[in-house]
Amino acid sequence: MSEDRVPERSESSDLTPPPPEPSASELLGAALGGAARSAGLDPNSDASTGRVVWTAMGGWRGVVESVLPSLTFVLAFTLTYDPDAGTGNLPLSLGLSVGLAVVFTVIRLATKSPPGPAISGLIATVAAAALALFTGRAEDNFIPGFVTNVLYGSAFLVSALIGWSLIGLAVGFLMGEGTAWRKDKRKRRVFFWLAIAWAALFAARLAVQVPLYLSGDVTALGTVKLIMGLPLFAPMVAVNWLAVRALYPTQKA
Repeated sequence: MSEDRVPERSESSDLTPPPPEPSASELLGAALGGAARSAGLDPNSDASTGRVVWTAMGGWRGVVESVLPSLTFVLAFTLTYDPDAGTGNLPLSLGLSVGLAVVFTVIRLATKSPPGPAISGLIATVAAAALALFTGRAEDNFIPGFVTNVLYGSAFLVSALIGWSLIGLAVGFLMGEGTAWRKDKRKRRVFFWLAIAWAALFAARLAVQVPLYLSGDVTALGTVKLIMGLPLFAPMVAVNWLAVRALYPTQKA
């Protein structure tokens, strides 16, 4: 009696092609989009512009955590400034600033709040304080901020000039269109100028603050840094939010 045979299945029929590897632009867009969404900047949201800006700033806690350590450093250094010595109490000023950053981090950990903002702020504050203590120059406490402005400003400027705006990459991921926005002249133009605007903001900070650093005017430098921080960041976020919502008027979650 002949044996029943089961038809052999071709190995190729069981194999499905692996999904394509994500491109560098897709990975970058996902990272930027994820960061924007975490900060409350999702164009699909129905939140008001004011609420979006406030959320991006971190609310009252975010404002306090970003402003108070720097403000305390400037006030302490100014109040302890000795005209004869030509300097203030640098260790005390830096110690108070770092101490506040530590307190904010501990509070977030104790209350089980997202610790990311406080930890990043603590790392930046400690690094700046360590540099200033090492050199003995209070104005060197602001060097890490200069480096940050150079890096961010350069990234936005280059991305705009080569046609891969960082704003466009983030929005493309959030709106589920990937890099398709590059085929739309209007979107490309808007994302180009938004990236240029951010680059201009970082450049303006450097243009104003670096001369004050070179002059050694710590009080003026610290004051200007605070003024050019959140007070300029907030309207920039609002402009970006309104521009992106205008590009995608009918797409809502």
